[in-house]
Amino acid sequence: MLNFRGSLGLAALMLAALAGMTATETLGSAPVQSNGAIGTWINPKRTVTVVTSACGKLLCGTVISATPEVQRIAHEAGAPPLVGTRLLQDYRQTAANKWQGRVFVPDRNASYYSTIKQIDANHLKISGCILGGLLCKSQVWSRI
Repeated sequence: MLNFRGSLGLAALMLAALAGMTATETLGSAPVQSNGAIGTWINPKRTVTVVTSACGKLLCGTVISATPEVQRIAHEAGAPPLVGTRLLQDYRQTAANKWQGRVFVPDRNASYYSTIKQIDANHLKISGCILGGLLCKSQVWSRI
């Protein structure tokens, strides 16, 4: 899904700007609040759909659909079958409408640091960085 070659349209998801957050901010320990971040979301290229939900005190997101091309690329990278994979992992709420966790990048078969910021009722900015924050990107996902 996230791809440094750009073919999946999700590279921005994992390689993201920290959405205004710093590595020194403390992680929240309160349960995930019932808010607009919980729902069904699609990436900008409309190739992957994720359902976000409360996972205990955390927020997580599981792939419910992906285009055949995205699934093929993930498979070639050695990732598990994409549909059913927890793409958004262990996000702790750090502030109102902000979370910090990890994103699974299927075409790398690895997870990376990530943040989520709820922009409004229908948009999430999903961000992440690699190399200690030196290489970052973000992507806005839409509610469906």
